[in-house]
Amino acid sequence: MRIVIAEDNALLREGIALLTRTAGHEIVGIVASGPEIVPALLEHRPDIAVLDVRMPPTFRDEGLRAAIEAREKLPGLPILVLSQYVEHTYATELLASGASGIGYLLKDRVGRVEEFLDALNRVAGGGTALDPEVVSQLMNRRDPLDALTAREREVLHLMAQGHDNAAIARQLVVTERAVTKHIGNIFRKLDLPPSDSGHRRVLAVLAYVNA
Repeated sequence: MRIVIAEDNALLREGIALLTRTAGHEIVGIVASGPEIVPALLEHRPDIAVLDVRMPPTFRDEGLRAAIEAREKLPGLPILVLSQYVEHTYATELLASGASGIGYLLKDRVGRVEEFLDALNRVAGGGTALDPEVVSQLMNRRDPLDALTAREREVLHLMAQGHDNAAIARQLVVTERAVTKHIGNIFRKLDLPPSDSGHRRVLAVLAYVNA
């Protein structure tokens, strides 16, 4: 896997590079400021970009802006965003920028090597990987949809983290058939048409978060 890293913190930047190289991946570009991100992505066209939200020169939203611009110029580019805190506006805007190949993790998750590498692989493969804390805060800051049952919200919460049906079934100690039924109910209640089957899992999360 070819990776571009955009992170201004030298220690974290080198830590991510070491972790990914040890896992057998190739670092094709490393940048430390916002204006460098898009040119590096256009030059190297990596399999995935790992970006910090707040980058120099203003330390506001350079990483997010670059992520959205990059996905406009390189449609489908997988992007894993790292943030020190749950930034609600940034997370929601990033999710709204595309329905696949998106990840949003808190930086302390990088220290959990297996979780970080799993998220990296999942996003590079076109899936999603949302930090559990990000999902919780995004969902809790808005009124939940009354149409969803408590169990359906649990399933949706795990879907948002990128888990497949088998993993959800294991965590909730139910059958995969039950999970499939819950997901079908979620799609129906959120009025997601069958024609969107390829993206409905992410669209369901977006509909929930933005309700």
